[in-house]
Amino acid sequence: MTAATAASRGPRAELLGIALVLCAAACFSALDTTTKHVGAAVPLLMARWFRYAFQAIATTAVVLPLRGTALLRTRHLPFQVLRGLLLLASSFLAFASLRYMPVGEFTAIVMMAPLAVTLLAATVLKEHVSPLRWSLVAGGFAGTLVIIRPGGESFTWATLLPLGLVVTNAWFQVLTSRLARTEDPLTTHLYTGWVGTLVASVALPTVWTTVGAPSVWAGLCFMGAMGTIGHFLLILAYRNAPAATLTPYLYAQIGFSMLGGWLVFDHLPDGWSFAGMALIALCGAAGAWVTVREARLLLRPARA
Repeated sequence: MTAATAASRGPRAELLGIALVLCAAACFSALDTTTKHVGAAVPLLMARWFRYAFQAIATTAVVLPLRGTALLRTRHLPFQVLRGLLLLASSFLAFASLRYMPVGEFTAIVMMAPLAVTLLAATVLKEHVSPLRWSLVAGGFAGTLVIIRPGGESFTWATLLPLGLVVTNAWFQVLTSRLARTEDPLTTHLYTGWVGTLVASVALPTVWTTVGAPSVWAGLCFMGAMGTIGHFLLILAYRNAPAATLTPYLYAQIGFSMLGGWLVFDHLPDGWSFAGMALIALCGAAGAWVTVREARLLLRPARA
């Protein structure tokens, strides 16, 4: 379904899309918070494998009986595999980052990805980027520096891990945008889950450890459920409203993550970190608004 089709459904559909994307943001925040908690008890690769296996099996069990083998047809299998590998790399960097960083600060840096997509659009796709959008990218990067604070007492090499995640996630979004033109979103979702599961399964025997605590198993299952439900809600949201409308609301994930960090780990960001997080959220939401505004200006001559 195209953005134009989604937008044509009217205000009620857009409100439903906004509600769904807020629920998805809450699921992703719960996933990150649980990952940080469970990551202290099991190896990163094992936790990552379980998260992908849960998504792949659950998606297959729910969707395949409804759509049949036609769901497996794709015009761009190499791109589907590459998308799965990019998300796998992003997941690994996320799990590693959460071992060393608070959830709220980590989420704020990761939300730089839409701004990084703007940078890729200008440098790789050769798209025109207005001076205002360049200034928003610079503002988001400044907010990241405020959180990381290179040279400060709290700065370590591990604080650079989320920046690698931003890069892989930005490429992931660019590739997703290209696949969305020709591929069924459920097909893409299915391939992404299975690519991550199969690749992680290769190295799984080398890191597998026995998990005896029921709380750890519950955490692993909860991670899988939150990741799967969150992605399904995101797909439903984009079927009801265009991406430009929904993107600003994705930044609610920063607030949900701060809440999770406070409830589970009794951590609240300091003043500087909070300022950096607010700057990233402001620049990201403004970037989405600028995108909508520029798209409307381009449509006016066509309508005339």
